[in-house]
Amino acid sequence: MNTNQSRHVPVMLQRCLDLLAPALEQPGDGEPVVVDCTLGLGGHSEALLTRFPSARLIGLDRDKEALRLSGERLAPYGERATLVHAVYDELPDVLDRLGIPRVQGVLFDLGVSSMQLDEADRGFAYAQDAPLDMRMDQSTGMSAAEVLNTYPAGELVRILRSYGEEKQAKRIVSAIVREREKEPFTNSARLVELIRDALPQAAKRTGGNPAKRTFQALRIEVNGELSVLERAIPAAVGALAVGGRIAVLSYHSLEDRLVKQVFAAGAAITAPPGLPVVPERYQPRLKLLTRGAELPTEEEVAQNRRAAPARLRGAQRIREEAE
Repeated sequence: MNTNQSRHVPVMLQRCLDLLAPALEQPGDGEPVVVDCTLGLGGHSEALLTRFPSARLIGLDRDKEALRLSGERLAPYGERATLVHAVYDELPDVLDRLGIPRVQGVLFDLGVSSMQLDEADRGFAYAQDAPLDMRMDQSTGMSAAEVLNTYPAGELVRILRSYGEEKQAKRIVSAIVREREKEPFTNSARLVELIRDALPQAAKRTGGNPAKRTFQALRIEVNGELSVLERAIPAAVGALAVGGRIAVLSYHSLEDRLVKQVFAAGAAITAPPGLPVVPERYQPRLKLLTRGAELPTEEEVAQNRRAAPARLRGAQRIREEAE
């Protein structure tokens, strides 16, 4: 097996499997279908296929290299695994094409896959010099370098503040605009050095690598991650059969907030206040399976440092949409 795959430890794997288990172990008509919306190297998918031997898996990824590698990994499962080149907000279209009206389980493991971080030439990691690309699907869209070199200063400030929660956004962007006029940005090392030089001393002493927030912001912008997620989580909830379950792993507060909002809305009673009896159509569609967001254990973080920021939320579909 590829060394990346054998070294890769899926985040909060056991807890994800346990959350989805009641929906995928139920005896029922036909085979339960579970969707891994973020296939990556296929670690979660392999575990799902192994633990639930009657399940059929649909795996989505926008990264063609991830599909190739996970395809090799999941080949022993034959027709039980269907892998599709798609962004996860395209889930309804994918299921429609496959003739699958409802699914029993959905898993999201958001953020950057280990493969993308480990491949230096993708430009996701600030710890090594690489071309500033950051596209999860390298066949389409603008690279991070194009964003840095062409976006107006005000737009770059907004991105760094909104997506990176970077307090020093103005200072960093001023330096970027000054430097790109001398020479366009192409590689990550120059950007990392610029950020280090631009930040006041106090800001460099907190929160790890000072480039971390800027790189996160650029990655989210390049891949449209939050706008895609805003569409994807409601679409995934809509695809669940009654009794079906969804588990979502997120890695920063912006993702987690979006998931929390969709789940909370689905679990709320929507009736006007004061009704003596709440009609069925106003009853919650979801039941929350986690109290707030669950965190990885200390042992998991020790085993896989990339699990440290993970937040896991789960929900179950408890009724159909009202007519």
